[in-house]
Amino acid sequence: MKKLPIGIDSFKEIITDNHCYVDKTELIHQLVDQGKYYFLSRPRRFGKSLLIDTISHAFQGNKDLFKGLFLENNWDWNKSHPIIHIDLAESVMKSPERLEQRLHRILKMHAEKAGLVLDCSYIDDCFEELIQKRHDQSRHRVVVLVDEYDKPILDNINAPETAREMRDGLRNFYSVLKAQRDHLRFVVLTGVSKFSKVSLFSGLNNLEDITLDHKYATLCGYTHQELKTVFRDYLKNTDITQIQKWYNGYNFLGEPVYNPFDVLLYFQKRRFKPYWFESGTPTFLIHLIREKAVPAAFLEKIKITDTFMGSFDVDCIEPSPLLFQTGYLTIKESIPYPGGIYYKLGFPNHEVKYAFNDALLAELTQAGQEKDQTKLNMLDLLTLNDLDGLKQIFHAFFASIPNDWYRKNDLAGYEGYYCSIVYCYFTALGLDVRAEETTNHGRLDMAVLFNENAYIFEFKVNELTKPVRALDQIKEKKYHEKYTGREIYLIGIEFSKKDRNITRFEWERI
Repeated sequence: MKKLPIGIDSFKEIITDNHCYVDKTELIHQLVDQGKYYFLSRPRRFGKSLLIDTISHAFQGNKDLFKGLFLENNWDWNKSHPIIHIDLAESVMKSPERLEQRLHRILKMHAEKAGLVLDCSYIDDCFEELIQKRHDQSRHRVVVLVDEYDKPILDNINAPETAREMRDGLRNFYSVLKAQRDHLRFVVLTGVSKFSKVSLFSGLNNLEDITLDHKYATLCGYTHQELKTVFRDYLKNTDITQIQKWYNGYNFLGEPVYNPFDVLLYFQKRRFKPYWFESGTPTFLIHLIREKAVPAAFLEKIKITDTFMGSFDVDCIEPSPLLFQTGYLTIKESIPYPGGIYYKLGFPNHEVKYAFNDALLAELTQAGQEKDQTKLNMLDLLTLNDLDGLKQIFHAFFASIPNDWYRKNDLAGYEGYYCSIVYCYFTALGLDVRAEETTNHGRLDMAVLFNENAYIFEFKVNELTKPVRALDQIKEKKYHEKYTGREIYLIGIEFSKKDRNITRFEWERI
């Protein structure tokens, strides 16, 4: 039984130490055969570093590592190209000076390993000199592989001025690659974020972006078939439909893929948990959603154009493209329109949906252990169908939020705030929550499906809407008809900006 490659991004170690390996080398062959300059964005811990390392070994001519893989009989093993591997994931750099020191060190180490001395002073000149000298020395063109190209910027995203300086420094550094095209055989840059071409890649406009190229949609991550074949020994006595529900669903305009980090840890621990989410809580994104007053339920219904999807920059930070690039949202549908293509985004799977909303709930309420106790009490009340008890628990919770928290954040003026709290509580329990669903008679605010029951919610903020009772609107619009066949409960909740609490909570069983 092969080992699980948990935390291992060394291709050589995986192959020589008998670990499971999902063969992506046919796609690597396709990349190399059809182009030269590439850019790939994928979420953290999605296998980008392993991909870079695999490409490196192929170009070094290490044929023995590829036995049984597609590349073994589909590669020119007679050539060995010099590799310049730039990995920016190894340290946190908080100043442009530290970034330049790091890049100088990386280039110096490559030069020393090849027995070369760099005579330059400026980092972009050193990069240019190293590429040319390695080509002259080996008589084979150079392969440049950049891993986590954007990390110095993202590490400083809370300090915009520093982030801009990092961006500008990296732009000058990467622009060297275009001028050195005659010395280069292959170039690929990988990272989490897709910065706009104008801001970061204006000097390297010949990069082919394969982030949303359907041909390379499965270059990182595991397909369902790969999961069943490569990990078949680990699938014994497991519920594959639950693995799929928790960890599959990432869509890059091709076959959906599983999060590899989650899958490997699940096979090791045999317990469903948000492993990937817990490995890096998106604090900056959570703050951004609150600051932009994005209603929680809106995250399941985002529409975004193809152009805007790749427009992220430190001068224009919007939640939607960043949520997609970082892996908290994925593409649910792509739709052509006269101006091009737009996408519908949503949570990729159960893990991200419930864990992200739990983190968002903590941000919106500033409640610690009380939040978890409220969640568990809610679950008990739902199990008993005690909706009067549900009313009391929500009323008590809103009453417990300090006035100072409202003053700091102006949340009382944010009409989606109250609805977001209720939505996040149910979603953070891991329940099947449907927000803004379309029916024959309109769009319902929220439905929660639990224990064969359907709970249909309508929310109103008294000062912002017509004086129509929320419960009456559910019945008038017949929102519940979509869930015929279940035991249905209609719940109307009305809030007051002034009182900052629930003013009416009515329910009725159908």
